[in-house]
Amino acid sequence: MTHHGYRIFDTHTHVGKARHTGRAYSADELLREMDRFGIERSLAIPYPVVDDWRAEHDEIGRAVRAHPDRLCGSACLNPFVAEPVFREEVGRCREEYGFCALKLQPQYHGLNPFPVRSNFFFETALENKMAVICHTGSGLPFSLPSLLMRPARRFPDLRIVVAHCGGGIFVHEAILAAVFCPNVFLELSSLTAQHVLEVLAEVPSDRLMIGSDLPENLSDEMGKILSLEIPDQDKQNILSGTACRLFLGESD
Repeated sequence: MTHHGYRIFDTHTHVGKARHTGRAYSADELLREMDRFGIERSLAIPYPVVDDWRAEHDEIGRAVRAHPDRLCGSACLNPFVAEPVFREEVGRCREEYGFCALKLQPQYHGLNPFPVRSNFFFETALENKMAVICHTGSGLPFSLPSLLMRPARRFPDLRIVVAHCGGGIFVHEAILAAVFCPNVFLELSSLTAQHVLEVLAEVPSDRLMIGSDLPENLSDEMGKILSLEIPDQDKQNILSGTACRLFLGESD
């Protein structure tokens, strides 16, 4: 499946029920939108505030099992539950469903990525061969992209994705994190096309990826990349190549 000749991997979308916004979105609805927009694969993430994170993981897990060629899963749960419970649940997501990522949402989770006390979060992802996806932008102060430089340096084998690339206003912080930490990747949802060009001037496209965050953003997020006058290889990397290597272990 291609869109304008490109494979599309949406690396940031949500399935389940959100307690904080009242949004509800099923895997079947996601798959219909993927078909409508020509998206080959999506990374499904629970919303950051839910009634039952285990049930949310199971819903995504069942969808991943039913559509392994279309969906990947990410764990997302309150990091302040008892640490053994946190580690057990993330491990279960990996073992039972093959989840490939662990999401941190500082705006709602309140976990500062910077101090040593937060190492358990990043250790858990590394132990389960998951990438960490961290929301940045809204939700200061813990959502600053620069704070991710510390765990990136502490855990050089861990892949950290800066979701929303700083949310526009902190795009240069996100760029700096990627420039100084080779294991930091940037997900470009919410940026303007001009922002993307600024990112590309400093960070190679094999560390950049597309994301929608919400289904109503899909057309804008894809169109933003497709309309840029950049080399074809850069478009391929951003639209799917980087994500396929990062989350699926595919090689070029």
